[in-house]
Amino acid sequence: MTLDQLRKKIERKDARLAVIGLGYVGLPVACMFAEKGFDVLGIEILPERVTKINAGVSPIEGREPGLESLLAKVTSQGHLRARSDYQDLSDRDVILIDVETPVDENNIPGYNALRAALRNLGPVLQAGSLVIVESTIAPGTIHNVVKPLLEGSSGRKLNEGFYLGNCPERVMPGKLLVNLRTMSRVVGGMTPETAETMVLLYRHIVQADLDPTDSVTAELVKTAENAYRDVQIAFANEVALICQAVGGDVWKVRQLVNKSPFRQMHLPGAGVGGHCIPKDPWLLAYSVRHMPRQMPQALISATAAADGQEVPLRLIPAARAVNDSMPHNIANLLQDALHSAGRELADTRILVLGYAYLEDSDDTRNSPSEALVERLKKMKAEVVIHDPYVPQYQGELEQLARNADAAVLMVAHSQYKKLDLNGLKNLLRTPVFIDGRGLFSAAQLKQAGWTYRIIGVSDQE
Repeated sequence: MTLDQLRKKIERKDARLAVIGLGYVGLPVACMFAEKGFDVLGIEILPERVTKINAGVSPIEGREPGLESLLAKVTSQGHLRARSDYQDLSDRDVILIDVETPVDENNIPGYNALRAALRNLGPVLQAGSLVIVESTIAPGTIHNVVKPLLEGSSGRKLNEGFYLGNCPERVMPGKLLVNLRTMSRVVGGMTPETAETMVLLYRHIVQADLDPTDSVTAELVKTAENAYRDVQIAFANEVALICQAVGGDVWKVRQLVNKSPFRQMHLPGAGVGGHCIPKDPWLLAYSVRHMPRQMPQALISATAAADGQEVPLRLIPAARAVNDSMPHNIANLLQDALHSAGRELADTRILVLGYAYLEDSDDTRNSPSEALVERLKKMKAEVVIHDPYVPQYQGELEQLARNADAAVLMVAHSQYKKLDLNGLKNLLRTPVFIDGRGLFSAAQLKQAGWTYRIIGVSDQE
């Protein structure tokens, strides 16, 4: 099949689609293409997820407006079905890959899920199929990892036996469908003709700009935009730490800074989590620290030497260090507040409010709360956790709070914004409250009779 033939099938919605990985990105993408009338097959390795999806039940527990009803609609119509067997992909014209791409403890991407998907896809890849990686990957990955693996596992050559590109997603849990519809996308093809074919495909579901480019540019844009956000959050967090030390209030400082033209100071907080921001800056850095020798010389010349020595990385690692330190700052605030209340941290019972990384979500990937809990346990504290969206922590808040020595707010869930501060205080053995998200003012906490600490605020008694 040629690209011209594939484009005609896409225009008629006759192209048969597949989505590998039915998680936070793959599932809504599959549903949206199915809603437009495409025949969509989803591949998912978790059997319980396959069962739920085929029953029209979303496996995503967090608040996702419209997703559950859309899933029920497209599965009942027969436009979307989930399977676990890659053999079912043998008749697919377009395959989207939406698998996790984490980094290890040394901040190196292993691409285990991506490599497995490519190895399993290759033997059943139909001649002339278009493969699109939507997962976020380090610059150079399409050329150095995806292309050779697909060529090797399929026995076909790029642009002869199959076509290849990447179109990084731009979504946030809680806004998956609206983000996919309204956020612009960078569409990277291994050839301009492939990129234009991808634009034709995504135009069925995306109402915003679709910018065709090459695969390396698409990889760079996605990793750079999340690194930018990480650096901006790190600046806000460092200002918060300075405010704590010198007698300031970061929330007032931020408000006044942002009155100045062209300033937009981000929100400080108890840490940065999720699958993207803690990881994507390292993917961007990886591209020059570990530049493969087989990358085209033009790309090496345009970026850095193969050993990365021409790009001394200072800002990205520093921002990561600041943001990773914020849960430890919360532990220090807690220790200080308990001391003011006549208690030491060891042998206390601490209630942690929120375990997801994002408000009103069940996504716990790289959760700052996990880092806090680990630190508190090392400091000999007993920890109990409440989160209204994470299944294992959906206990009764009142029961968990009873006889705790402190409450630490880590996530700005809607439920916590409505906390009865007086009622909660009366349940605790020691009235200590740590606000890691700035949800409450000092006046509110003082009026309720708490010994409190608010991130980025000093003189708190």
